[in-house]
Amino acid sequence: MKLRAAVSIFLLLLTYTSEAQQIALLKYIGGGDWYANPTSLPNLIAFCNANIGTGMDPKPQTVEVGSPKIFQYPFLHMTGHGNVFFSPEEAENLRTYLISGGFLHIDDNYGMEPYLRKELIKVFPEKELVELGADHPVFKQQFNFPEGLPKIHEHDGKRPQAFGIFYENRLVLLFTYESDIGDGWEDPEVHGDPENIRLKALQMGANILSYVFKN
Repeated sequence: MKLRAAVSIFLLLLTYTSEAQQIALLKYIGGGDWYANPTSLPNLIAFCNANIGTGMDPKPQTVEVGSPKIFQYPFLHMTGHGNVFFSPEEAENLRTYLISGGFLHIDDNYGMEPYLRKELIKVFPEKELVELGADHPVFKQQFNFPEGLPKIHEHDGKRPQAFGIFYENRLVLLFTYESDIGDGWEDPEVHGDPENIRLKALQMGANILSYVFKN
């Protein structure tokens, strides 16, 4: 085993004992707006702390893809509208993080999907994104979504889809597409979504976090 991988796994295991429910926003290069939806994660954290018994820091941190600091967090969130690029070193770092027990949720804020798919090949050249059925446990955690991923924003009018990458039978990456649940987590005045739509988005986000922290 490479020394870097061994150190990374040690850091991750150490983190799980001290910061088992901390999350961070993933910063990437390529020109895409990784910083989109600035109120999303704080609002999701507040909802989860109030409704499903988590004890997360109300202020999420930001970490870069290639940084060893990603191993301080069992859950990373990534979003944006445009281009995504991972260097070989970043792809290796992200892969090590994921196969060592970490989890990445990617929410397409509309427009990042074609770029993202190319970069994920660098991380998992032997894997493909597979669509999760509505019977997957992530849709049946704290809140029940019998039809699967909820639709929050229309965009192209396509149906919402949840894709995953599995490593040794563990879901390590979730990609939510044509749903835009991150927009639903934002402050209500940002997008003007009805309260019932925002609630669905927050409940789905809570399900994702609950699934990750329990598995």
